[in-house]
Amino acid sequence: MALSVTGTTYIGVSTKMYLGYRDCLEWLEQVRNAVDSRPALAAGRVVPFVIPAFPMLPAAAAILAGSPVRLGAQNCGWADGPWTGEVSPSLLAELDVSLVEIGHAERRRYFGEDSVLIARKVRAADAAGITPLVCVGEETCDDGTVAGATAAAAFVYQQIADAVGGDWALASRLVIAYEPVWAIGAAEPAGGDYVSTVVRSLRALLNAHNAEAGATLGDLPIIYGGSAKPGLLPTLDGVSGLFLGRFAHDAANLGRVLDEALALAPAGLPSTP
Repeated sequence: MALSVTGTTYIGVSTKMYLGYRDCLEWLEQVRNAVDSRPALAAGRVVPFVIPAFPMLPAAAAILAGSPVRLGAQNCGWADGPWTGEVSPSLLAELDVSLVEIGHAERRRYFGEDSVLIARKVRAADAAGITPLVCVGEETCDDGTVAGATAAAAFVYQQIADAVGGDWALASRLVIAYEPVWAIGAAEPAGGDYVSTVVRSLRALLNAHNAEAGATLGDLPIIYGGSAKPGLLPTLDGVSGLFLGRFAHDAANLGRVLDEALALAPAGLPSTP
């Protein structure tokens, strides 16, 4: 089974607001130890990333310095300037943040972020040299059917198109987190066959814009999130990794998923965007 068409597998964790400051720093130290104990990660075929809350970012950058772990942020503003309470991508870049989560289902649902605002944030992050990690996913569950998976792929394709405002060259610089809304916080993740079908269909839709992008959009990193845990990754085909939540707030569980990724990752040069 080919885990990723790009040859690079991404394993990421967001802490959301579950961990306090001290607990988060202790967890980051554990993550660093888990990564350091797996020297195969230095080859770059499996790329771990962590996304703590904003106040932890400077300390996180210091803890992770020199490791293969990429540091991410949970959100960003759309510009520098008089935007009280926002955090600009340019400031995140100064803190050694290399990717930023944009358009998560919680931001869309509870903070009213629409496609126009998400597109502004994506463009601002890209301009600051930060990889946008764009979150997409259908609202309702039609798990297990080809028709449902095809409809889900069409829905998330439109979310991606909206996020880049039709600029398919920009799309080639994204990482996509496919997170079915109905699977976030659920007891079990979406089924492996369903996720694989959605991602294959999505890649086919994206490939239609290869000429505009000047790149093969079907090779975009597309990772799965939504109650992901050990044992899921080997069931997926054509998916570029996992976006983990609370389960990986135990660093030992993160280590188990990293071991699965290392066992499955194809040999050869990585293609990290």
